[in-house]
Amino acid sequence: MGKLKIGWKTATALVVSNMIGTGVFTSLGYQIGDLKNTYTILLLWTIGGFLALIGAFIYSELASKFKESGGDYIYLSRTYHPVLGYLSSWVSLFVGFSAPISLAALAMLKYLNVFGLDLGKEYAVGIILIVALFQSYSLNLSSHFQNVFTILKVVFILLLIGLGIYFVPSIPQNSILLDDSWTDELLLPAFATSLVYVTFAYTGWNSVSYIFSEIKNPKINLPKALFIGVVFVTIVYVLLNYVFIKHASVESLAYQEDVANIAFANVLGENGVKWVSFFIALQLVATVSGYLWIGSRLTQATAKENKLWNFMAPESKNGIPIRAIWVHACISIGLIFTVDFEVIFTYTSFVLQILATLAISTAFFIKSKDLIIIRSKLFYVLPTVFLLFSLYICYFVLQSKPKESLFGLGIILVGIILFYFDQRIKPDKDK
Repeated sequence: MGKLKIGWKTATALVVSNMIGTGVFTSLGYQIGDLKNTYTILLLWTIGGFLALIGAFIYSELASKFKESGGDYIYLSRTYHPVLGYLSSWVSLFVGFSAPISLAALAMLKYLNVFGLDLGKEYAVGIILIVALFQSYSLNLSSHFQNVFTILKVVFILLLIGLGIYFVPSIPQNSILLDDSWTDELLLPAFATSLVYVTFAYTGWNSVSYIFSEIKNPKINLPKALFIGVVFVTIVYVLLNYVFIKHASVESLAYQEDVANIAFANVLGENGVKWVSFFIALQLVATVSGYLWIGSRLTQATAKENKLWNFMAPESKNGIPIRAIWVHACISIGLIFTVDFEVIFTYTSFVLQILATLAISTAFFIKSKDLIIIRSKLFYVLPTVFLLFSLYICYFVLQSKPKESLFGLGIILVGIILFYFDQRIKPDKDK
């Protein structure tokens, strides 16, 4: 019997789960402090979705070209040099996947504490361990677990949007400002830095490209899952931010993280908003599951080709990379008890942006005759647009956060040293 594979519905659930985490519920506060016009805010979230959609088309082509699970590791290693793929996996092992798992688990505690529950970090650890157990059993069980919690996530968010649109604002003045000032705000440095927060909230659009070999008929189902997932999330993000702006003042939202609670306290009251917090916490289970699923596959792809990582390569009889799953789980748990790990996560976001930019650039090496979605040279406009925006973001991150960016470059240097050490011990494998 062949290896069990997932269909487009589960693949789409993974895209949605990896994209919708805490970002959309927190980012607006950092944007509206400097950007007051509603058109500007909604344009930011539309641009983020547009870039994610471009990326989805590009990754569909890349995945179909290389026909391997592993995402950025495969694209960078096969196109440029193995050291770049190694660096991608090195940063992702701790930051790209494990840190978001920790952030999501800790965010659950924060949202659940509105009920007066005094939940310690041990609760976050328990969530990660339970999800890892489900992931370790079989692909079928993982799929059902992912689908159930993604459905819950989607229903909850659509309900929030419905309530927000239906109810009339109960406050004297909300944050809606519809005039021509948006044209001036586009030229502000704050617009560029706000785009960084938006792109972070859209992180995960490329998730299912990492599990190409686990998808049925991937040349059809992978682009389908990416397209449906990204378009859905973009619409949700734009509508959610409109609802937040509609039901809260600029003064109450500016530089605050819990924008969803602030806005919906004006809709549902103090008791009603507690249930909003509860369901924000519950939908984060799908986020933890999605990152653990995808991250372990990237790590396994790297482990198959590198000696230092090789212990994470084996699969169970059900085709599950159990060791890789539990390594990510253990790293995530370790990060929970590391005081400054959120700072480290901020520092390395610059590195993740650089590596993502390099991964997108590999699309220029796809021959036009091998394209499967946009079968013309017009396809190459997509990576060009994505790279221009990405370099624009990198420039402003480097300019506004030079210390953090240099720290991230230091992590790259450590990864390079590890790579060449790994290469030196590889001959022992053949003895």
